[in-house]
Amino acid sequence: MSRNCGDGTETGRDMAGFRTKGLNGGLGPTRRAALTLIGAGAFAAGGMTLARAAADDDEVLTEAKVLRDPDVPVAGNPDGNISIIEWSDYNCPYCRKLEPELRQVIQDDGKVRLVLKDWPILGPVSVTAARIALAAKYQDKYHKAHDAMMGVSSRLAESRINELLAAAGVDMDRLKSDLAAHAKDIDGILKRNNEQAEAFGFRGTPSFIVGKYRVPGVLSMAEFEQVISDARKAKMN
Repeated sequence: MSRNCGDGTETGRDMAGFRTKGLNGGLGPTRRAALTLIGAGAFAAGGMTLARAAADDDEVLTEAKVLRDPDVPVAGNPDGNISIIEWSDYNCPYCRKLEPELRQVIQDDGKVRLVLKDWPILGPVSVTAARIALAAKYQDKYHKAHDAMMGVSSRLAESRINELLAAAGVDMDRLKSDLAAHAKDIDGILKRNNEQAEAFGFRGTPSFIVGKYRVPGVLSMAEFEQVISDARKAKMN
C-alpha cells in the first residue's frame, strides 16, 4: 500500500470497509461530499467491524485497543463522550496545518477525547520523531514533545528534533535512557498504530476516526464540528 501525506481528497470509505461512491461522478468526493459520506460508517453490534490487517492480529484489532489503548496518549477531555482518533506524522505538513484548528474545535466543544496515534510513514526521521515523542511520555512530557514538533513549519531533521525538545523542557538525558529502556514497548505502540491504520484502509496522514465514522484526510473546523455532532447523534441511536 502506498502511503503519503494527504489533503483529504481520497474516496470515502465506511468503517466496515465498503467503498462509498463520490457525489461527483464517482471520481472521488469533494471535501463537502466526503463529509456527507461519512455517515455511512458504523460500528457493528458489540464492536467495530474492521478489515483484517496483514498481521492478522485479532488482539490488536479490537474496539478497546483502537479507542482506549492505555499506552497511547490522549488530549482534550479524557472523560469526553466522543473520541477522535488521529493518525499523524510529524513530518506531514497537513498534520501541522490542521493541528491548531482541530485543537480549537476540541477546546470549544469540551467533551471530546483526542487519541494521538503516531504513524510515522514519511521516512526514517518520522520514525525517530515518533519514538522520541513516545519516550518523552515516561517523564510526562509527551504533549510538550508533540506540540514542539508539530509547531514547526519546515521538515524535521534529528538534530532539530533534539533542539526543539530541549527547548520545550524535555530532559534529554532521561529521554535517551527511556528510549533504550522502553524500546520494545515504544516499537509495540507504533506497530499497533500501523496495523490499525492499515486495517482501516488509510493511505496517508492525517487520518481520523470520529466517533463511529472513518475520516480519511483533512476537514475544516466547521466540518469537524459537524462530524462530531453527527457522531453524537449516531451514538444515541
